[in-house]
Amino acid sequence: MSRPLSDQERRKQISIRGIVGAENVAELKRGFNRHLHFTLVKDRNVATPRDYFFALAHTVRDHLVGRWIRTQQHYYERDPKRIYYLSLEFYMGRTLQNTMINLGLQNACDEAVYQLGLDIEELEEIEEDAGLGNGGLGRLAACFLDSMATLGLAAYGYGIRYEYGIFNQKIRDGWQVEEADDWLRHGNPWEKARPEYMLPVHFYGRVEHSGTGAKWVDTQVVLALPYDTPVPGYMNNTVNTMRLWSARAPNDFNLRDFNVGDYIQAVLDRNLAENISRVLYPNDNFFEGKELRLKQEYFVVAATLQDILRRFKASKFGSTDSVRTVFDSFPDQVAIQLNDTHPAMAIPELMRIFVDIEKLPWNKAWDITKRTFAYTNHTVLPEALERWPVDLVEKLLPRHLQIIYEINQRHLDHIASLFPADVDRLRRMSLIEEGGTKRINMAHLCIVGSHAVNGVAKIHSEIVRTQVFKDFAELEPEKFQNKTNGITPRRWLLLCNPGLAELIAEKIGEDYVRDLSQLAKLHDFVDDDLFIREVAKVKQENKVKFALYLEKEYKVKINPSSMFDVHVKRIHEYKRQLMNCLHIITMYNRIKRDPTKLFVPRTVIIGGKAAPGYHMAKMIIKLINAVAQVVNNDPVVGSKLKVIFLENYRVSLAEKVIPATDLSEQISTAGTEASGTGNMKFMLNGALTIGTMDGANVEMAEEAGEENLFIFGMRVEDVAELDREGYDAQQYYDRLPELKQAVDQIKSGFFSSNEPDLFKDVVNMLFHHDRFKVFADYEAYVKCQEKVSELYLSSKVWTKMVIRNIAAAGKFSSDRTIKEYARDIWHVEPSDLKIPPPNEPREVAEDGTPNGTEARA
Repeated sequence: MSRPLSDQERRKQISIRGIVGAENVAELKRGFNRHLHFTLVKDRNVATPRDYFFALAHTVRDHLVGRWIRTQQHYYERDPKRIYYLSLEFYMGRTLQNTMINLGLQNACDEAVYQLGLDIEELEEIEEDAGLGNGGLGRLAACFLDSMATLGLAAYGYGIRYEYGIFNQKIRDGWQVEEADDWLRHGNPWEKARPEYMLPVHFYGRVEHSGTGAKWVDTQVVLALPYDTPVPGYMNNTVNTMRLWSARAPNDFNLRDFNVGDYIQAVLDRNLAENISRVLYPNDNFFEGKELRLKQEYFVVAATLQDILRRFKASKFGSTDSVRTVFDSFPDQVAIQLNDTHPAMAIPELMRIFVDIEKLPWNKAWDITKRTFAYTNHTVLPEALERWPVDLVEKLLPRHLQIIYEINQRHLDHIASLFPADVDRLRRMSLIEEGGTKRINMAHLCIVGSHAVNGVAKIHSEIVRTQVFKDFAELEPEKFQNKTNGITPRRWLLLCNPGLAELIAEKIGEDYVRDLSQLAKLHDFVDDDLFIREVAKVKQENKVKFALYLEKEYKVKINPSSMFDVHVKRIHEYKRQLMNCLHIITMYNRIKRDPTKLFVPRTVIIGGKAAPGYHMAKMIIKLINAVAQVVNNDPVVGSKLKVIFLENYRVSLAEKVIPATDLSEQISTAGTEASGTGNMKFMLNGALTIGTMDGANVEMAEEAGEENLFIFGMRVEDVAELDREGYDAQQYYDRLPELKQAVDQIKSGFFSSNEPDLFKDVVNMLFHHDRFKVFADYEAYVKCQEKVSELYLSSKVWTKMVIRNIAAAGKFSSDRTIKEYARDIWHVEPSDLKIPPPNEPREVAEDGTPNGTEARA
C-alpha cells in the first residue's frame, strides 16, 4: 500500500484552501513573530508549543478583525433585518483551522509555519474545543452560524459563556468518570470582552400594581458581561458575531443591605451571582428542573433582549416615529429563533418590556411579539420537554408568571370560543398543567407565542403536527413547518477530509463548497474505475491515519483493512447502543462456534458521553467496555473482531473518526431521533449507513435510493402497532437462540466474572421496561449486518455505493437549511454580496456616511 500523504503534503495540492503568495507568507511570518514577542512576551528559546499555537491564532485573528469591523459597519449603514439565534448551547469545537479555511489562508499559513520550522498539525492539536454544548442541538447552532455568515445574513448567535463546558470523559476500569472542562485555563484568543455593553438582569423581588401599570421591584441584580467571537463566512469577507454572556456581581453586591460587618463574606458571596454562567448542564434530551438552570435560561434571554432593543432603537428604522408607533416596524427589523424551549422565557420577557416599560397596549405588544418569535422543536421524548414548576417561577420571576397567566387566559378564552363544551381540549392546550405540582409547559408557551413552529426532519415534523402538538396544529395548521437539519460542508468536509474534498474538486470544480447540491454531478463518475480507486484510496489513507492515532492515544493495535463500524453519539437508551452491543456479542459467539468459517474482519468503535446522573447510560458504557475486554483478549478471535470504546467523544474527535468510517450506525427506534446530524456527516465523508427509518435517515434514503443504505427494522407504524399489542420482550428471547445466548452471557456474568450480577439492571430493563424495543429489532439488525459484511467483501461494489451516497448528500448542507429558514420563517433573502476586504477602500454608503463611521456592536 502506498505511504499515505501527510496532511501537510495533501494540503499543498488543494486549491480550495487558498493561494500561496510569497508576500502573504512573509506577512504571516511577521505577524507570528510579532505576536510571539509582543503578545506572548517570549522568544524562540523559551517558547512552548502552546505559545506557538497562540502566536498563530492571534496572527490569523488579525486577518478577521478588519473584515469583522467592516461587516458590522455595513450592517449599520444598510440596516437589514437582523436574525437572532438564541441557544443555551453552541458546540463550536476548535476555531483555528476553520478560520483559516473560511478566510482562504490555510495554504499560506501551512507554508509560513513550515518555514518557521514548526508543524501546523501539532499546533492545531493544542487548541481546546469550545465544548459549550451537549450534542446535536448545540452543534446544529454552530453549523447554522457558519451558514448564516456564508449566506451574508445579518445574524447573531446569543448564548452563555460557560466557564466549564461539557465534562471531559475518562474511562477508568470500564466506567465513565467526569472531569471538569476548564477550557479557558490558558485563555481564549478568539473572544473579545465588551464591558462597555454590560447589562443588568433582575431576579426575585415582587410586583407592585398601580394606575400606571405593573412594576417589578426589590429585585436582585446580576450583570451580564458580553464576550464577542467572530464568525467568518466562507470566502465572502463577511464576519458575523456570536455574543456570549458571562455573569458578574455588581460591585455593591451584598454590601448595600446596611450590611453591618461581614465585608469579607459579602465579597466571597459574589460567587453566588457569578455561578449563573459557571457550568453547562450536561443533559441531552432530558429536563432537569433546577433553579440554577432556570436562572441561566432567563439570564441569556434578558441580556439578549435588552441588546436587541438597544440595537433596534439605534438603527435608522428605530429612531424615526413617535414612541406610540416606534415598535410597529420591530418584526420587520428583528427575527428571533428559539433553539428548543430553553430560551422560551424570551416571550414573556419581551411582553414585559413592551407592556410595563414601553407602555404598549397588550394586544399590540402581543401581535409584535408573535410576529418576532419562531420556535424550533428538537425532540418528542416526554422526559425532555421543559415543564417548570409554577412555585419556582413565582419566586424567581414573579412578573413573568403573571404575564404567562395572562397569555394563557387569553389563549384559553379563544379556544373556548371555538370549542364551547370541550373542557378536555382546554386542559390539553393550557400552558399550565394542573394535577400534582402546577407546571408551565414551555413548548405550549413557545407555540402560542410564535408565528412559526418547525421540526427538524420530515418524519419528525409530521409527528409534531399529528401527535405531540396535534391540537395546536388543528387550530393553526399554517404555523407548523419542516426544516430538515444540515451540516456545514466547510468543517465537515474541507476541514476534516481534505483528501476527499480535493478529489471531488478535481472532478466537478470547487463551487460545490458553497452549493453542495452540485455533488449530484458525481453520479457521472459512479462507473469511472479510476475515480472508484481514488475514493477507496482516500478512505484507506484516512483509516490508516486514524489507526495510528488510536495506537498512539489508546495503545490499541487495529487492522486498517478491517471494516470500521462506528457508532458515535450521546449514550441514550433510545439510540440503542445496547442493540449494537448485542450484535458484537453475537459476532463473537459465531467466531467462537466456528473459528475456521469466513468472517469479514471488523473494528467496532463506539463512543459518546452519558449524562452524569443517567444510571442506565453509564451501565451501557461499562457493558461495552466489559464486552471489549473479553473480545479483544480472546486468541481465537485474533484480529477478526476488535471493540473500542472511544473516550471523550467531542467535535475535534468527530473530525478524526468520521472520515475514517466505513459503516455508520444510526439505529434509534423509529420515531425517537428527531433528525440526527452525525448521519449526514458520515454520508458526506464516504461511509455507508445502517439505520432505521427514523429522523433524517428517511430523507437520506429518499435522496440516495433505499437500496444504497442498509435500512432495517420497524417503521413508525410498526412501533405504534406493537405498542397497541403490548411489547413482550420475552417472546423474542424465547424465539431467537442467538439473542438468548447473548443475553444469558450478560446475565450470568460471562463479561463480569468478578461481579456476576453487575448488569442485572440492564437485563431487567431489556425484559421489563424497554421503551425502545431493542429485542424487537435485533433479528432484522443482525440479518442486515450480514448483508453489510457480504457487500464489504467486494471493494468495488461497496465504493460505488459510497459514491452514490456522496452524490446524494447535497440536500444535507446547513446552507440549504438556512435558506429555507430565511425565506419561510425570517422573510429575508440571502445575499451573495461580497463586502470588500480590508485592504480595499470602502465605497461611501448610499446616504453619504463617511468611511470612518465607528463600528457598531
